[in-house]
Amino acid sequence: MSELEDLFGSKVFSDAVMRERLPENVYEALQKTISEGSALERSVANTVAFAMKEWAIEKGATHYSHWFQPMTGVTAEKHEAFLTPDGHGGAIADFSGGELIKGEPDASSFPSGGLRVTFEARGYTAWDPTSFAFIKDNTLCIPTVFCSYTGEVLDKKTPLLRSNEAINSQTLRVLGALGYDGIRHVSPSVGAEQEYFLIDKSIYDARPDLKYTGRTLFGARSPRGQELSDQYSGALKTRVSTYMRDLDSELWKLGIYARTEHNEAAPSQHELAPLYTNVNTACDHNQLMMELMKKVAEKHGFVCLLHEKPYAGVNGSGKHNNWSLSTDTGENLFNPGDDTPSNLRFLLFVAAVIRAVDLHSDLLSISAATAGNDERLGGNEAPPSIISIHLGEELTDMLEAVANEKSYAKNADDFMETGVRALPQVRRDASDRNRTSPLAFTGNKFEFRMPGSSSSVADPDIMMNTIVADTLKYFADRLENSSDKRECARGLIRETMEEHSRIIFDGNNYSPSWHIEAKKRGLKVFESAADAVSHLTDPKNVSLFGEHGIYTLSELTSRQEIMLENYSKTIQIEALTALDMAKKDILPAIERYSDELAKAAADKRALNISCAYETKTCAALSDIMSEMHDEVERLDVLIDSVPRDDTALRCALFFRNNILPAMNGIRALADRAELNTARDHWPYPSMGEMLFSEE
Repeated sequence: MSELEDLFGSKVFSDAVMRERLPENVYEALQKTISEGSALERSVANTVAFAMKEWAIEKGATHYSHWFQPMTGVTAEKHEAFLTPDGHGGAIADFSGGELIKGEPDASSFPSGGLRVTFEARGYTAWDPTSFAFIKDNTLCIPTVFCSYTGEVLDKKTPLLRSNEAINSQTLRVLGALGYDGIRHVSPSVGAEQEYFLIDKSIYDARPDLKYTGRTLFGARSPRGQELSDQYSGALKTRVSTYMRDLDSELWKLGIYARTEHNEAAPSQHELAPLYTNVNTACDHNQLMMELMKKVAEKHGFVCLLHEKPYAGVNGSGKHNNWSLSTDTGENLFNPGDDTPSNLRFLLFVAAVIRAVDLHSDLLSISAATAGNDERLGGNEAPPSIISIHLGEELTDMLEAVANEKSYAKNADDFMETGVRALPQVRRDASDRNRTSPLAFTGNKFEFRMPGSSSSVADPDIMMNTIVADTLKYFADRLENSSDKRECARGLIRETMEEHSRIIFDGNNYSPSWHIEAKKRGLKVFESAADAVSHLTDPKNVSLFGEHGIYTLSELTSRQEIMLENYSKTIQIEALTALDMAKKDILPAIERYSDELAKAAADKRALNISCAYETKTCAALSDIMSEMHDEVERLDVLIDSVPRDDTALRCALFFRNNILPAMNGIRALADRAELNTARDHWPYPSMGEMLFSEE
């Protein structure tokens, strides 16, 4: 075995480790729990706990922690030592099945949207045996779900697992109706491409806005950005390459399939893409990936920025969620195969996604709705907030051929012409890539490009699983009651194309004409994250999630409340940071430079020397300073006027409609001032210094 193979998964209590360390009957009982959801006996849990503890201690672990994903968007953990008193003044290492299965963090200290209050503090974490335990910082981390004393969910993993069960059940119904009886389990497969920025820590430390908010609230545009397109996939700088190799090593130890990495389009922007895995593991891994990106960056004198739009004027960072369905027999249900036109199963599942997205596009928008993502969507390779599907000309033609009951002949000899005989023939894909589309079919999966780089991929995957499960249920009901299954399947494809093709768009999503056309088609257009989130508890959504057992009404309402409150709090922190920077640093800096210019002008006039530059610049800065002072005072008043006793939605809309425009007004003035102020007088590193700090 190679050194790389030895390294991979070395900190994971993996299936291979369990096979080696668990008695055969215990291993089989655990596998039955994982695959069939059967109850786990306490004796089995005790044996697993003992083996897990022994393995972890051998790896240097001294503590264990239930590792969960509350509604903060990041992970949480409470560390417990393995030590237990031995009754003789000493201690022994101990870890029971009960400690493995259940923990008790304080449920009132995490966002709960009103489900938990301070005097109702009890909450529980429960072991998720479908996700492998791992060692991080000498602590055995046990992936768990998190729920309240009353059983209502307070995390992102529980509804994800529920949605996995829903889509597995409905997919098996459709496959069974079509005669695929050998398939016993279906799981969503996900690969989450992660974009991020690196910045030199010394530069970062000099920017309060980056430290407090993750993005620059001020900064005149750099003379050079990404205009030359020379950053994308360019040669890695030595310092960045060393960071990436170190990051790979840490990720591989945790069994994370880090595979592809390259420079992204903006200066100092990069991307890391893992291999596909089941959605539960993919979500766990992405959370660990973000954490390790930040930790490893510190070792190399960098700070990793995961905000969706840390810098104005260049690309923002997304998290492209590649979603497909895989069977326990190793098949991808979105793999078109060699004979796509006759692959009725493939076309039916594509039709299911089309119908699901058209009926529930609002839920996909909500899954990507954050204040940070509002800054990113709609330009610089980020899709607009209008949901549509890109299929490509060939796949669209196939579906329309079925809908119109016509034959379709695929071009089997569609090769790319290079004009160089020595080069090998390269077969052209069924469709081009559309980087402006929110949801694009890309060969054997659907790529959802809207989610922001800092968000959990659990959110879009819960939505995709649920809405597609709902349409598959509709398809299964029809298929099971049909005597001619194949004709019924063709009929469902025809019906989908007739009733839901408005969601298909293969053109330029940035085009103003598309926005007009989208409204004509009746597609949902949300002006902001707050507008989108306001629809989470619409009756159709409450019914959908209730029918499939994903969320109760109270759980759905609490999530809406949390998302709206987070939107408001994010902008409030930004506004207070902007005020602090403007009052304490920017306005005083403008004043000092203006005073210096005025003194220089006076000295020149005394010597009868022209002082046009000093006089004009001083006057311009004086006007900016006066106007900026007024805008700062206005923002101060607006912050005091926030309707905090009103509903979460009204509060969020106030921040969007009033606070954000006021902040942007101050920024415009400050950026003008920066362009007219000597470099050594400006209090912060410039945009160019930040973008090119990797050198």
